Amino acid sequence: MILDDYRATWATQELDDLRGLARTFIAKEVVPNQERWAAAHMVDREFWRAAGRAGLLCISIPEEYGGGGATFAHEAVIAEEQARVGDDAWANMVHSTIVAHYINAFGTEEQKQRWLPGMASGDLVAAIAMTEPGTGSDLQSVRTRARRDGEDYVIDGAKTFISNGTHCDLLVIVARTGDDEGGKGLSLIVAETEGLAGFERGRVLDKIGQHGQDTRELFFSGMRVPAGNLLGAEGRGFAQLMQQLPQERLIIAVAGAAAATAAVRETIAYVKEREAFGQNLMSFQNTRFVLAECAADATAARSMVDGFIPRHMAGELDAASASMAKFFCTDVQNKVVDRCLQLFGGYGYMNEYPIARMFTSARVQKIYGGANEIMKELVARSF
Repeated sequence: MILDDYRATWATQELDDLRGLARTFIAKEVVPNQERWAAAHMVDREFWRAAGRAGLLCISIPEEYGGGGATFAHEAVIAEEQARVGDDAWANMVHSTIVAHYINAFGTEEQKQRWLPGMASGDLVAAIAMTEPGTGSDLQSVRTRARRDGEDYVIDGAKTFISNGTHCDLLVIVARTGDDEGGKGLSLIVAETEGLAGFERGRVLDKIGQHGQDTRELFFSGMRVPAGNLLGAEGRGFAQLMQQLPQERLIIAVAGAAAATAAVRETIAYVKEREAFGQNLMSFQNTRFVLAECAADATAARSMVDGFIPRHMAGELDAASASMAKFFCTDVQNKVVDRCLQLFGGYGYMNEYPIARMFTSARVQKIYGGANEIMKELVARSF
C-alpha cells in the first residue's frame, strides 16, 4: 500500500531497527493497557521503568548522562510508532524530547549528572510547567513568582494543563524571578517534587481526549527550591524557551503527520470489510475519493516533516519553519481524522473504535505547543 511503502529520506538501518523495537514494545506494553490507562487517567508508574529498560527514554541525550546518544530522528521514530496505534497516554515527548533537552542544553554538569540518568532509566519522570490559568500561549504573561531567599527560591503560583502532572518527580517551572515585565524577568527552575513542602498536585483534568495522560493542575505555595536548581542564568528563561520550542513544535508536527497516516490506514481496513447496500464501502466512489485525498494530505504532511528533520539535526531549522510544520501538520491531522471518522458512520462515534480516540486526541494538537493561530503569526512575521 502506498502509505506503507513511504520511507523517509533520513531513514537508516539503525532507525529501522529502532522502529521495530519500538513497535514491538508498544504492541506488548501499550496497546493492551490503553483502556485501563484511560480509566485511570494515567499510565502505570512501572511502565516508565519498562520504557527505560527498553532504551526508549531520552534516546537523543548523550550516553554520558544515561541517554542513547542518538538524534532527533530517533525521537521521531518513537513518536511515529506511538501514533501508529493511536496512543495518547504515554507523554514521552514531554519527558524525553522536551524536558530532557532543557536540562541537557542549559544545566550544569552537576545538574545533568544528577537528573538525566534517572530520566533515562524511568526512575524519574519529568514535566514542564509553562501554562497558567489566564496565560495560555502568552508566555510573557507568566505570573508565577520565584523570590530569592538566601540559598533558596521561594515559589508561589499555579500552573495548568501539565502533562505527567501525576507522576512527575522533576518539574521545570517557568517563573518570574525579576521585576522586568514580559519575557525579560523569566527563569527556569527545576523542582524535585518528592516530599516537597508547598507543592500540591491539583485535580486531574477532565479532557475530551487523551484520557490516559495524567494532565493536572499544579500549585506552589511558599515552595522552597534550592537556588542551585536554576537552569542557566537568571532572567534567561524566555530566551531558553524560544531556543527549545522549535524542537517541541517539530515533534508535535511529526506526531500529527503520523497520526493522519494511521487514521487513513485504519479507515482503509474498515471500509474494505464494512458493507452497506449489499457491497463494501470501498466500492463506493465517494469512499475512494475521500481516502485518496486523505492519503495525499497525510503524505504531504509527512513530506514536510521529513524535509525539516535533517535541517533540525543540522541546527539549521529556523523558528518560523518549525511553527509552519506545527500548524500545517496538526491542521492536516484534524482534517484527515474527521473525514476518516465520517466513513465509519455511527461506529466512528464509539470509543471502542480507535478512530474515535484519534479524533478526540487530535483536537488539542492545534492548541498546545503554541496555538496554531500564534504559529501562523510567527510565520508571517518572518516574511
